[in-house]
Amino acid sequence: MFVDKAKIFVKGGDGGNGIVSYRREKYVPNGGPAGGDGGKGGDVIFRVDSGLRTLMDFRYQKHFKGERGERGKVKTMHGANAEDMIVRIPPGTVIIDDDSGEIIADMTQNGSEIVVAKGGRGGRGNCRFATASNPAPDFAENGEEGAERWIILELKVMADVGLVGFPSVGKSTLLSVVSAAQPKIGAYHFTTISPNLGVVDVGDGRSFVMADLPGLIEGAHEGVGLGHDFLRHVERTRIILHVLDMSGSEGRDPYEDWVTINNELELYNPALAERPQIIVANKMDMPDSEDNLALFREQLAARGDEIEHKIVPMSSLTKQGVQELLYKAADLLETVPETRQIEEVRDVAERKVYTLDKEEDRSFKVGKENEGFYVESPYIEKFMKRVNLNNSYDAIMRFARTLRMMGVDAELRKIGAKDGDIVRIADFTFEFFEGSDFYYHE
Repeated sequence: MFVDKAKIFVKGGDGGNGIVSYRREKYVPNGGPAGGDGGKGGDVIFRVDSGLRTLMDFRYQKHFKGERGERGKVKTMHGANAEDMIVRIPPGTVIIDDDSGEIIADMTQNGSEIVVAKGGRGGRGNCRFATASNPAPDFAENGEEGAERWIILELKVMADVGLVGFPSVGKSTLLSVVSAAQPKIGAYHFTTISPNLGVVDVGDGRSFVMADLPGLIEGAHEGVGLGHDFLRHVERTRIILHVLDMSGSEGRDPYEDWVTINNELELYNPALAERPQIIVANKMDMPDSEDNLALFREQLAARGDEIEHKIVPMSSLTKQGVQELLYKAADLLETVPETRQIEEVRDVAERKVYTLDKEEDRSFKVGKENEGFYVESPYIEKFMKRVNLNNSYDAIMRFARTLRMMGVDAELRKIGAKDGDIVRIADFTFEFFEGSDFYYHE
């Protein structure tokens, strides 16, 4: 089964907790704090593996979570960092943030990597907080939670040559003739519902990858038929083999088919209109094919397109002209740099592989609620998770000093907070003392 789209959840590993410990060695009285830091949580990393061709693995596993860092140790020893989680993806995978719709990365090169969920930092042990005024702190930090998010994976098949055309023009048959691929072939429309890949041996030492792509119909750029599921893969091909049923066996006009599909390609992505193209006049063994081909050449000449597009008459059934087509395709590929295959051909301005870490937003909001007050701030709530407020007076005092330096207590006083008032921050409540500190309220 070919799977080219998946939605998955990723979460970096949580950091290990720091610990509270003191030196207890013979002949070393009052040895001081010796609690070590926790280890860093494991990152979730996507790595391109050229051996993969689909997103099938993500059909059965949709959650990926990094390992937690090890807690700190005594004697100021650092806990071990967790191993990163490596997730393999096929080349041509576009990674999109589900919430923002932002393209995180467009992965094309074998072996390239991207961190999609960073592991949390390890918490600091009590030895990190020793000062002249407090030489023996009895608190340590908890590890930071790892980043988490839902992401969407979209695969665009990376092939040298893409076969395009209306349904039932012979694309799958051509692929089966020139390669070892065995696509489904039937006498009905949309036999091919997902891309098929095959390696083509030209016979003179050259070879290339050919993709049989699902049939296209008018309105595909708006999602009609297989629509975007088809067009997404055309973007990755270096050249296009435009297959036409020159016999008109389906009751369609070859020239109108050619115009219609080229319009759909251009409407979906203007860059596809410039993609090198060979016109494959298929089913030349059928009656009326020669007359239709002569008329087709005249129609192209009337609009000045005959020179720009090479026409190769052939028949997949009798194999007439097949070898000539392979030679022409191989020759044309030599004129098209491989770098074009990995160029960002659509929404270039929106794509980015590497982004700088954003500075943490330390803004906050205060207000009144019921008979007390509240403070809202993602930064403060994140900071609270690292401070163990239940076990240490020193930890509470450190938390209160941080809020005072941020200006939280000053803002609360402006809106009327007085001694003894209750202040809620997330799921915790505190008593406010004007000119002093917050005190955790049991």
